Amino acid sequence: MEWTDEGIILGVRRHGESSAIVELLTRGHGRHLGLVRGGAGARLRPVLQPGNTVNAVWRARLDEHLGYYQIEATRMRAATVLASSYAVYGVTHLASLARLLPERDPHEDIYEMLERTLDDFNDAGEAAIHLIRFELAMLGELGFGLDLENCAATGSTTELIYVSPKSGGAVSRQAGDPWRDRLLRLPPFLRASEDGRNSYSGQDLHDGFELTGRFLLRNVLEPRGQGHSDAREGFINAVAKYLKFYDLNADT
Repeated sequence: MEWTDEGIILGVRRHGESSAIVELLTRGHGRHLGLVRGGAGARLRPVLQPGNTVNAVWRARLDEHLGYYQIEATRMRAATVLASSYAVYGVTHLASLARLLPERDPHEDIYEMLERTLDDFNDAGEAAIHLIRFELAMLGELGFGLDLENCAATGSTTELIYVSPKSGGAVSRQAGDPWRDRLLRLPPFLRASEDGRNSYSGQDLHDGFELTGRFLLRNVLEPRGQGHSDAREGFINAVAKYLKFYDLNADT
């Protein structure tokens, strides 16, 4: 058995004296593990870093075997990731989300979204928005997508500023105002009718993580006996500290 594919490194663990087991999210073969001979050595260590994109050749006698990877770097992001704590936490959390996908089951849309997210991780606020959108996409990929395009109560497509914590459906201002204390807030950058990408507040980011976090926990993680990764909380806290520091310096 043999195939060639591009993949993003999710994790690496040492195997024996000099080899490593590498976990990739590949474009065409899904989340897939393989053994890299010499993977623990100095030559390959910079390549085998979470977040890097590689070209991988996988070989095994039988399809169900672990198999061997031959890996060549195509996009090295480790230097950017290691430059800030929020990026380190973010990449770790993204990998934990990708591990929710069944092994060896292709999810090309998620692969492409993960690559775009990693390519735009230089700005803390934009990284947070990308990560929230990625969590939202994962909910959809796992069968628990939220309906944020129409009001669950009236069918309206305008002024969708709330989300029902029960149904996951958007709720308009008019329908939701009487129940605002019981509803989740839908931040502007997640509203289908608005482009809030270049305008957001710390509260918007908080609301976005509250929204996706609630449904991930209830619908995906708790049924598997899991909770949110420690890296998720680390990312949120690091982004909050970074943005506060940036605001203080911007005023001086």
